[in-house]
Formats: sequence, C-alpha cells, structure tokens
Amino acid sequence: QVQLVESGGGLVQAGDSLRLSCAASGFTLDTYAVGWFRQAPGKEREGVSCISRRDVITYYPESVKGRFTISRDSAKNTAYLQMNALKPEDTAVYYCAVLPGYCSPYESQYDHWGQGTQVTVSS
Repeated sequence: QVQLVESGGGLVQAGDSLRLSCAASGFTLDTYAVGWFRQAPGKEREGVSCISRRDVITYYPESVKGRFTISRDSAKNTAYLQMNALKPEDTAVYYCAVLPGYCSPYESQYDHWGQGTQVTVSS
C-alpha cells in the first residue's frame, strides 16, 4: 500500500526552525520526484519545493528561498523540508506528494499525497 506520512509540524515562534519529514512506505521514494506544498487558511494550496528523481531542486515561492531546504534520505525512504527563520506567513498545513517524473508546481500532476502536518508560526 502506497503511503506518505508527514510529521514534524508544530507551534513555533517567528525566527524558529522546524524540520518536516515525509516517510514513504509501499514504494521506493527515490523513483519519484517529491514535492512539498502548503495551504494557509482561506488560501489555495501552493507548491513550496520539489526534489526530482535526480535530486534537481526547485523552490517555488520567492519567500522561502534561502530559508527552506528540501532533501531526501534514501536509506530511510524519507524526504525532508528544513524550514529556518520561520515567519507568521509560513503558517499552513504542509503536505508532501510524489509524481513519477520531473518536478512540477501543479498539484494535479502528483499521484500520492500525505495527510498533512500543521505548522503555526506566532509573531
């Protein structure tokens, strides 16, 4: 059974850091591109970052460049999103998703999704 499980969210203060994890089971994560998305209250879900099968990395919103880092650990079949210098506007539910190809900022192209993890940043 293909499954993605996110963890690592929580309530933090502005300027703090969090590392989100996306643990995969039922398939090998290395064979997919992995994307992180987020959905803030009242807003549409947006792409945050993606790492391709060949570890080409893309960050989509300008606001996260230099603060967020995506990575994967093949041995643990897990992807990560390290988030530093968090801001209140980063508050959202964060999702990981996979697609069998190149990275894409469009959620419709992703095959499987996790349930999401809440990140709340207080000012």
